Formats: sequence, structure tokens, C-alpha cells
Amino acid sequence: MSKFLDRFRYFKQKGETFADGHGQLLETNRDWEDGYRQRWQHDKIVRSTHGVNCTGSCSWKIYVKNGLVTWETQQTDYPRTRPDMPNHEPRGCPRGASYSWYLYSANRLKYPLMRKRLMKMWREAKKLHRDPVEAWASIIEDADKAKSFKQARGRGGFVRSSWQEVNELIAASNVYTVKTYGPDRVAGFSPIPAMSMVSYASGARYLSLIGGTCLSFYDWYCDLPPASPQTWGEQTDVPESADWYNSSYIIAWGSNVPQTRTPDAHFFTEVRYKGTKTVAVTPDYAEIAKLCDLWLAPKQGTDAAMALAMGHVMLREFHLDNPRQYFTDYVRRYTDMPMLVMLEERDGYYAAGRMLRAADLVDSLGQENNPEWKTVAINSNGEMVAPNGSIGFRWGEKGKWNLEQRDGTTGAETELQLSLLGSQDEIADVGFPYFGGEGSEYFNHVALDNVLLHKLPVKRLQLADGSSALVTTVYDLTMANYGLERGLNDENCAASYDDTKAYTPAWAEQITDVPRAQIIRIAREFADNADKTHGRSMIIVGAGLNHWYHLDMNYRGLINMLVFCGCVGQSGGGWAHYVGQEKLRPQTGWQPLAFALDWQRPARHMNSTSYFYNHSSQWRYETVTAEELLSPMADKSRYSGHLIDFNVRAERMGWLPSAPQLGTNPLYIAREAEKAGMTPVDYTVKSLKEGSIRFAAEQPENGKNHPRNLFIWRSNLLGSSGKGHEYMLKYLLGTEHGIQGLDLGKQGGVKPEEVEWRDNGLDGKLDLVVTLDFRLSSTCLYSDIVLPTATWYEKDDMNTSDMHPFIHPLSAAVDPAWESKSDWEIYKGIAKKFSEVCVGHLGKETDVVTLPIQHDSAAELAQPLDVKDWKKGECDLIPGKTAPHIMTVERDYPATYERFTSIGPLMEKIGNGGKGIAWNTQSEMDLLRKLNYTKADGPAKGQPMLNTAIDAAEMILTLAPETNGQVAVKAWAALSEFTGRDHTHLATNKEEEKIRFRDIQAQPRKIISSPTWSGLEDEHVSYNAGYTNVHELIPWRTLSGRQQLYQDHQWMRDFGESLLVYRPPIDTRSVKAVMGRKSNGNPEKALNFLTPHQKWGIHSTYSDNLLMLTLSRGGPIVWMSETDAKDLGIEDNDWIEVFNSNGALTARAVVSQRVPAGMTMMYHAQERIVNLPGSEITQQRGGIHNSVTRITPKPTHMIGGYAQLAYGFNYYGTVGSNRDEFVVVRKMKNINWLDGEGNDQVQESVK
Repeated sequence: MSKFLDRFRYFKQKGETFADGHGQLLETNRDWEDGYRQRWQHDKIVRSTHGVNCTGSCSWKIYVKNGLVTWETQQTDYPRTRPDMPNHEPRGCPRGASYSWYLYSANRLKYPLMRKRLMKMWREAKKLHRDPVEAWASIIEDADKAKSFKQARGRGGFVRSSWQEVNELIAASNVYTVKTYGPDRVAGFSPIPAMSMVSYASGARYLSLIGGTCLSFYDWYCDLPPASPQTWGEQTDVPESADWYNSSYIIAWGSNVPQTRTPDAHFFTEVRYKGTKTVAVTPDYAEIAKLCDLWLAPKQGTDAAMALAMGHVMLREFHLDNPRQYFTDYVRRYTDMPMLVMLEERDGYYAAGRMLRAADLVDSLGQENNPEWKTVAINSNGEMVAPNGSIGFRWGEKGKWNLEQRDGTTGAETELQLSLLGSQDEIADVGFPYFGGEGSEYFNHVALDNVLLHKLPVKRLQLADGSSALVTTVYDLTMANYGLERGLNDENCAASYDDTKAYTPAWAEQITDVPRAQIIRIAREFADNADKTHGRSMIIVGAGLNHWYHLDMNYRGLINMLVFCGCVGQSGGGWAHYVGQEKLRPQTGWQPLAFALDWQRPARHMNSTSYFYNHSSQWRYETVTAEELLSPMADKSRYSGHLIDFNVRAERMGWLPSAPQLGTNPLYIAREAEKAGMTPVDYTVKSLKEGSIRFAAEQPENGKNHPRNLFIWRSNLLGSSGKGHEYMLKYLLGTEHGIQGLDLGKQGGVKPEEVEWRDNGLDGKLDLVVTLDFRLSSTCLYSDIVLPTATWYEKDDMNTSDMHPFIHPLSAAVDPAWESKSDWEIYKGIAKKFSEVCVGHLGKETDVVTLPIQHDSAAELAQPLDVKDWKKGECDLIPGKTAPHIMTVERDYPATYERFTSIGPLMEKIGNGGKGIAWNTQSEMDLLRKLNYTKADGPAKGQPMLNTAIDAAEMILTLAPETNGQVAVKAWAALSEFTGRDHTHLATNKEEEKIRFRDIQAQPRKIISSPTWSGLEDEHVSYNAGYTNVHELIPWRTLSGRQQLYQDHQWMRDFGESLLVYRPPIDTRSVKAVMGRKSNGNPEKALNFLTPHQKWGIHSTYSDNLLMLTLSRGGPIVWMSETDAKDLGIEDNDWIEVFNSNGALTARAVVSQRVPAGMTMMYHAQERIVNLPGSEITQQRGGIHNSVTRITPKPTHMIGGYAQLAYGFNYYGTVGSNRDEFVVVRKMKNINWLDGEGNDQVQESVK
């Protein structure tokens, strides 16, 4: 009490003094010290992580005091590594350490929000219509009403709603759409399930139960490297970061490890203490360069050229002049180099054709099962053999799908010939396409013939049809393609590294600006190290290479280097691609939950790149033609039309999925089939042939053929990943946009042949956009309904990464704040309301689903030899063979909620599996009944319950071989039946291990080795991709069963990419039409526009976080070189405008000597919600980085039905590349904040 009263005493007796009166002894209140004493007091610590797509997957301590999260720090209790390696901790970064700021910030979404105009119309409609579905119909069928709220998207105007109201409106809209147009008109986008797999599954399960479409993400983000499926038949599989420590030579090529892989960067620095050499390859002086012994700076987009030159050196010195036994043995055993390729006659020369198959030869070499899918080689004794392991041995027979060096017919041991040189029948001139002399004016070229003739040793074979053919090996083709002289007097091969022939170091120097001496040195060191260590040379690679249009050429260049040096599948070596948190380790346990495969199969999946290219009408502005992409040796008459035509052809041939699928409601088809006395499948086939039913993609501007409802969760689609942002605003949302270019009708471009053209594109296709988020993102601003989700510290979930072998929990340290809910609870509520609202509109319905020919199924053998289109009369329409599978799914719409909250009977009737193998799950279902209890009554009576997110997590953990040792043993046993080799020893030591959710909350748990992945989790070896292929002799899932360097599909050959070539960046033609058109008086310059990943955020998350804004410049910025800035009169921190025909953005300039001239960088992803003035070009708020991009799909990514080139969700398909784009940059004159508050200014004019 005395301290309290002291505060009211002003006049006091002077106290004791010291230091000659300069100091005075006081007795004051010291309560202020309690703040320091109590600052770190807390009630509890809870383990959680961050569900953000960073690949970190770090374990964090979440501190809770008085029911509130106060701060977070890094966990340090990861299971140890081996004694000879550093441990994984510390793991974390400043972005993760700032996350708790979000929970109680002004940015936090607290209540369900609805756009005011829509709410007013909804409430008025409810007064007039008791049925919610009829109420929704009265709004959306009134064009003026629909337009009025669609035009308000992006303009604010949200008001607080209730969960009951928003759930009813969403359910009514979904029921109306399913009933009127079809369930495939309802779609959902959510990325990267590994970062919060239950949250992803929440929305995907709801959509799959009602027949909606789940949109892909890995290809759309351009995180998918198509070269991986092409080479290995694997979406992506990479080493964990700890395996970097096992390497003795590392090239970080286009991967800025310390900035974008911060938690893992310590392994990169630690391995240098062992003497490992590190090399950085980046066009700008990035942070990674500081950690390396040497920095190479090729001109952006020319990486394939440098990789080709390095491969030239490796092949010359380590395969030809001084062959290394390890390398020779590796490529013979583990690659397609010994396989024979047929040559096709051209005008005066030959061209490489498809691989020779057993079916081409007399008696099919004794092969009766799938002989057209068994590749052929020549044994050391000169006999033709069909060696074990090719994809023909995978399906239809058992025990020979392995990489044992044996004849697939007799079982005799083999040693395959790599080259025909010395045993050839003749020497033939073979043509190879060359693209290095073409491209835009902004890149260097080396003019050579567009068809390079090389001399190859060949043999002449008698074929089964009586004709003869010349053949050579992939090895011989590869040597010629790299321009290596082998004593054949080949004038297009180099005599030395200084010859400017394709693809020598001298040639690459002219393309890349990297000195030839550096190229030779690094190639020589990399290969020499790999020879001495048996493959411990590694390339870490990322978005810097993968976001280009010809990304597969960039990546195949690096992959070839690794294969030539025997690095793939060896610990400490190989291909380390890190772009996106793709590794959903318990994938086979998660899939039935996410896509409701426990109740009905198949689910509807769609590749997002094709989806958004079509429905946001970006195809209407296409400037790239197929003709300019084709090989000079191709028959161009077979490849006419627009790029979207190739996508439509791919859909109807069963190569790619489609959404919406058909030009009619798929629920109607079964009814019509019944009237016609036919099965739904037969009726659909007949109708497609007659043309009475067409694929929806052929008429995308038809009001019946576009998406209607879109759910977005765990994503900032319209503020981060949406390439062609302005096109989405116009055509999908129907709101204001910044498109500056003209469509094909107005500019006179090439119009489609397969797709109906309408002069006026259809705007505002989406009737309802629903977004779930914990913060007010750009996507929320463009939505109709925003639902507040729990943060990563307020919900239960799981998280895995490719960077380490652990599975981590997200834990509810506190209850969700305000009225927010977890994703699981939100979608559970929508499912419940849907089940109620649909009564009287939807009951038990038969849904006709089209399914593309799937990779890792026997159907991938559908189209073995060439391409035939049933619509052109080249073959019959056979579902699953020459067209998509056509299947029926029985849906019980009123039981949607009951099915959502229980595990269905198909897990017991059919079982589970993944990647082509399957196993029984009866015992796991019995366990789940005990763990989760069962439904007492209703449509799901007796089935295990999924009431909570933890129940869902337990389903994943129980069914997945990575977290259940008994399942792992069953999975390895299933694979053993295919290979004829016992692999169960890889999991038997962990057979009794079963990981539960509470286990991972106590401590991170290391996953169990599984055949789902190609590496091992073992006490003696770090995880590295391809390890089981090399050491367990399990084939890669490719045509040859080996690493596939030669891509023999007809489209790959005709587009000039059967072998690795250098293809310069494409010309998007997006700057010339706008240069100087809307001048502000300042100079303008065209620059290449790159969007690398930033330091102060993970994609757009954290970009509005006050702590990160304070550490950075606090708003959108664009980096540029001092040279370009000087030309434009721009100084550091000036406001600039960046624009092209796609749109415009505004930002501050960062002028830096570390950026080379000719390029500019806007770090991904800076939103339009922080510190952003208006654009002088568009007169609207400045855009995001994707305002100046537009999708251009690549036809070779549409291929399907062909071994490893077959569709799988996020496995193969068109990708959203954007780095070929150019923009016009200029200094802004008028800075208009569009706020009416007098803050506008005129920027100092250019001096």
C-alpha cells in the first residue's frame, strides 16, 4: 500500500546524496521490473509447425499464457542423426518466428464475411422463396443481379455474416449447380497437401463426395519438373537435406539455398568443413554465391546450353577418351543407353524414330505378354534380347520386372552393348534438330543448320512384317547429339573444345557468356569426383531453372550430367530439386481420406494450368504457335491449329483430364441411357461418336461449359499463384482488370480449329467464389464469401517435407479465436447443410465420370506405337485405350455428411495402395474402429468415425506404410511379386511400429521406408531418391524400366525433344504493342521479368506481417541493374511502373549491382494490399507480379497413355511457366494513391 500512496506525494524531503551531490539515493517503485520478470512466463508449451509451402516443416514450441499464444521458439528435440553427421536442428527462420503476430493482428479474419450486395439479395430472395435452392436460382438466373455483385469483387464491401447463413448459401449454390449444370462445374483449389494434409483433405473430401473437381497445384505452380516423369516415371523424389553432408561436390544451380531453404542451409555450410567443393550457378549475385567456392553467372534462360557443354566434356573425357569403369557399368545397367532405336528415312538422311520393341521382330523374341512394350538391346554375344525391367514386364506377368542383367525370355545373364561402333553394318547420316540459332532479339544465338547431320554406326534388321530397318543405340545417338567425334569424320562434330559446333564449351560461351574455361573446369571436377567417390556429386536445383517455358530442357541437361557420372541413386549424389513442399510422405494413407476413395471411385481431378488457360480465356490472347515449336524435321501438316487445340485433342485421346468434362450434365447421361436401353458407358461412347455429346473444352464460351462455383482454401490464388491474373479478373470474376492487349479476333492471330470461337468472350463465369483463410488476403478481397479459418496454432493437423524424414503435428495450442474454425470443421458444416438442402433436388444419382489414362496402372500401355485420334477417323473410340475411361459413380447426396464423417466400406472391399501396387487393409480398418469408434446408425452404420481432425489424422497414420510398420511390410511384399525379389527386409525391423498422433505431438517421428518412394529411411543411409532402384534393382517406372534419356513418343520427336537440345526462351510478343503507347514522358525499356522466391515471406504469407515489413522495405519492390536504371533515369527507391500487354504493376525500384543488365526481378509474392499506388497505365490499383504474366502451355506436356508419359494428379501435365516474359519498365510521373485523401504526388521528373 505504501508504494501506491507514494505515487501521490509530489513534494518529498531531499534524500541522501553521493558523488559530491551529483547523485541521490532514491527509494522508488520498482513494479516496472515485474515486466521483465514476467516477460517469459507461460502456462504451457505446445508443439506445432507452420502449414506454409516453404519445405521447412520445422518443429516449434508454442508458448501459451492466459489462453493466448504469446510467442514461439524452435524445438531442439529431433531424433538424432548418425554419429558421423550433424543433427537436423536448429530448424526455423525469421518468417516462422513472426507467425504469432498474425493471431491477434488487424489482418486476422474474425467472422464469416459476405459481400454486402450479395447478402442483401440473398436475404430478400429468402423472404420470397422458402427453398434456399430456389432463392439462389432467383439471384443467379437474373443477369442484372448476378452482374451487380460480380462487378463488386475486389472492391471491399464485406459485412459480417453468420455461419448458419453462409453455409446455407454455399450449400444452395452447390446444389443448384450440381442439379442444373453438373457436379463437375463445382471446383476447388488448394495447394501442397503436405503442409497441412488434413486441412487439404477437408475440402477435397467434400468436393469428391459431391462429384466436384479438385484442381492440381504442383504443375500450376510450375514446381513440377516434367523432366522427372519423363526420365524416371516419378513426379519428384529428391534427397533429404542431411544427405548434402554425404556429398563431396555440390553445384547449387538456380537454387538460393540460404534464402529459400533457410532451415536446411546449415548442412550446406557444414559440409564445406569436410572439404566438399561448392559451386553457385545463378545469373544474379544471389546469397548462395557467398557460400560457394566459385560463382558462374550464365545469362538467364540459357542453362541448358551450359549443361550441354558440360555433358560434352564429361562424355569426351570420361566415356570416350578415358572410359571410367564405374561410369560405363552404371549407364549400361541403369539407363536406356543400350536400347535400340529405329531410324526413319527422310530426304537424303535418317531421323531417330521410336525404340525397337520385341513385337517388331520375328516371333517377338519369344515374348507373348506385351511384346510391343518390351525394349530391345544387343547382348555382348551379338544376340538380340528383351532385357528384364521394361514396362511390358510390369503388367500382365510376375517376377521379371527388375533390373537384373538377364534376358527376359531365357533368364540368361546378359551384358548389353552400349555402342554399335566396331560391329556396325554401315554408317548412316542421321539428322538432329538444332534450335540455337533462333529466338528473340534479347538472347544470344549461334547460327548453324537447323538440321545437323551426324554419322552413326547402324545395323540393319529384318522385321516381323518382312521389311528391314536400320537401328542404332541410345548411347550412339547421345554421343552424336553432344557433337562428339568418334573417328567417323563427322563434320558437325567438334575436333576440340574451341570449335564453335553444337554443343561445345566454345559454343556455350557465346550463348551463356560463361567463359569456356570455367565450363570445362567444373565439368571435369564434377565428373572426376563422381568417379572417385562412386557418385557423390550432387546438383541442388530450383525454380531458377524450372519456371522457364522449356524447363524440361534445362532439367534434362542437369539430369544427363548426373546420369553420365553415375550419381543418381547414390548417397551424397544425384538430383536435388527443391521447389514446393511436394513430399506428402504418408500419401497412400491420405488419398482415401482426401478424395473419398473409401466411399466411391474415381475422384474428379483436373490439371490447373489447362483449366485456367481455358476458363480465364488466356487462350484468346495466345501469341505462340505450334509451328514455331516444332522440329524442322517434323511433318507440320499434322500439327496445325492453336495451342488450345492440342489440349483438346489430348483430352479426347485420354491423355489429359477435362473439367467440366462433357457438354452436358453428367447426371443426365445415365437417365438418358436408361431411356435408350443402354448402359451409361455405351450411351456416352455412341453420343461422342455421333457428336450429340461433345467435350466441354470444345465450347468453352458456352454458358453450360464453364465452372460455376469455386472454393479456395490454404491458398492465395488471386494474390500469389494466379498466372494471368488480369485475365482471371475479367473472365472468371467479371470485375475490373488491366488487360492491355487485343484478343485473336481483334489482332488477327491464329484461331483454334477444335474450339469454337466467339467474338465476345464470356466474362464473370464464376457464380460464387468462397475463400477460407486466417488473414485478409488478395483472394479474399475478390471473393463473395470469406470464411475465417483457425491458424496453425489453433488446429490439429500433420506436416511433412522432402527436406527431412520426420512427420510433424500442427496442434491446437489454443482454441480458434473469435468465430474462426478449423478447415475440417468448416467443410463438415458445409457438408451437413448440403445434405439438408439437397433433399427434394438431389437423391441417389448416377454420375458419369471421364478419367484420363493413368500412370502406374496397366492402362498406361494403351497407345504403344503412334498417335491416333478417334475423332479424325484414325481409330475407333475405345474407352481407356484411345479415349478416356468412361465410368459411373453412384452418389448418395443426402448422405454426404454421414459419408464425410466416416470411413467407407471400400477400404475393406477393395483395399488400398499406390503407384501400381495394392494390399489388403482389413486389419487397419479393425484398428480404426477401436481408435475412432463407429457410427451407431444411419447410412454409415458400423463404419469408423471421422468426427474430428485427429480422427482424420489417425486414418492417415493407420493406413500409410510410412507410419504403420505392418502396412509397410505388406506394401513391400506386394512390390516383391512384381520384381521377383524379396524387398520386405527393408521394413521388417519396424513391423511393430505404429505412429499415433499423440506420438508426434510428443516428439517428431521418423517415417518408415516404403515402396511409395525410391529412397530408404535407414540408420545407415540418408534418404536419397533412386536408391532402391540402384541397390534393390527395382526398375524406374518408365518405358525401358531404366532412366530414360531418349523420349521416343511421336510428339516428343516431332517437337524436337526426343534427346536433349538447347531451346532459347520463347518470344511472348507482349511488349512491342504497348511500348510508348501510353507514354508519361519518361524513357521506357524492355527487360526480362523474373519472379524468384523472396526473403521476407513464404509466397504471399508474411508479406503483410508487420515484423517482416519492418525488416524489408515495406511494400512491393522490383530489382534492376545499375545499367538499366541509369538508362531510364531511375534512382533507388523511385516509384516505377512495370507493364506489358497482359497488365501493369507499380513498385519501388531497388537498384543493385548484383543484378545483370537486361533483366529485372520482382520477388514472389508481394500482394496488392500493402503500400501500393495506382497505375498510370490502367488507372487502377497497381497489380501483383502475375499481372504481367500469361500462361502458354507446351504441347509435349499434354502427352498421355504412354508408359511414364501418362497422366497422374500433379504428376504430369501442362505447367504454369512465366520466366520467358518481358516487361516495359519506366519511372512513374504521377503517384496516385486512389484514396482521395490528398496524399498524391508528382515524382521528380527524370534528370
